Amino acid sequence: MHDRELGNSGVAVSEIGFGAWVIGTDWWGDRTEDQAVEMVQHALDRGITYFDTGDVYGHGNSEDLLGRAIAEHREEVTLATKIGYDFYNNPQAGHGELPKDLSPEYLREAFDRSLDRLDTDHVEFLQLHNANVDEVTPEVLDVLREFKADGRAESIGWALGPSIGWLAEGDAAAEYDVFDAVQTVFNLLEQDPGMHFVETIRDLDADTSVLARVPHSSGLLNEQVTPDTELGDGDHRSYRPDEWYETGWEKLDAIRFLERDGDRTMSQAAIQWLLYHDEVASVTPTFRTTDDIDEWAAASEVPSLSDEEYDRVQGLYAENFEIDRFDGMDELRTSVDGDDIEAAGLDKRAASY
Repeated sequence: MHDRELGNSGVAVSEIGFGAWVIGTDWWGDRTEDQAVEMVQHALDRGITYFDTGDVYGHGNSEDLLGRAIAEHREEVTLATKIGYDFYNNPQAGHGELPKDLSPEYLREAFDRSLDRLDTDHVEFLQLHNANVDEVTPEVLDVLREFKADGRAESIGWALGPSIGWLAEGDAAAEYDVFDAVQTVFNLLEQDPGMHFVETIRDLDADTSVLARVPHSSGLLNEQVTPDTELGDGDHRSYRPDEWYETGWEKLDAIRFLERDGDRTMSQAAIQWLLYHDEVASVTPTFRTTDDIDEWAAASEVPSLSDEEYDRVQGLYAENFEIDRFDGMDELRTSVDGDDIEAAGLDKRAASY
């Protein structure tokens, strides 16, 4: 397993990380607490040292379980969590978004509670969770600097949701000196806004990293969602329209050249496409089984994409893989120009803020 640095913070993360949103909730499959702990420890055995959770996952349960799972390995682990949602005073309604509270008082209290649940006095990486750009005031930035100064957070990030937090947020993370990384949905089939952030970081020569999640595009690139798959109502991937998967299978066939028999699977190639960008520090797949961990943790060691392979993928992407059918995602997709933000009737700002 190879490591990369978060910005210039000195904090190292394994190229493949463990997204602990899969434990502590039932959104990604049911498992017992003991099974959740075993998954974390299996990931450690496979060389994964970056573990990313959030206080809202299972309303603290993910932090509790992760703290227990890494207790004997704390010095080996780069531990990350997120704060900003006020689940203490608001009930969870399905998969809906909870109210946020980014007041300095709340952030201090929430961080204290997270550290208690994680059974640690510091984390290597603390992120604001889906904060809107206008919520990140000078007072919020001062609190984040305070956490760094007192040693409770060695680095700071901004985690963006698929439809909560858009271009302005990621661009601001690259511009403000307090942030070492921005986390976003980013994969070969969904390159915006992730690629936009890569370009922003390059244009600004910023010391900011990108953390990529959903690298397998909700089951397409790891082929866990096939034409024969039936997604239950409780499956987090079921929010995708049918058209998304139907066009996605055609796109998948177009990139079969990335597979190398015995050397690189499609799942691993999808991760290596992300790691081709120096700005990407770590990729956090959604592990559901120990077999997933075995295959995807090994992606750090498989052959990297050649320049020719990468350029061929980008050429296909630029032509939408020569598919002219509607994929059902227009109202959900982020964009560089912000047209979809306006069309969706959302009170959000695009990159030109």
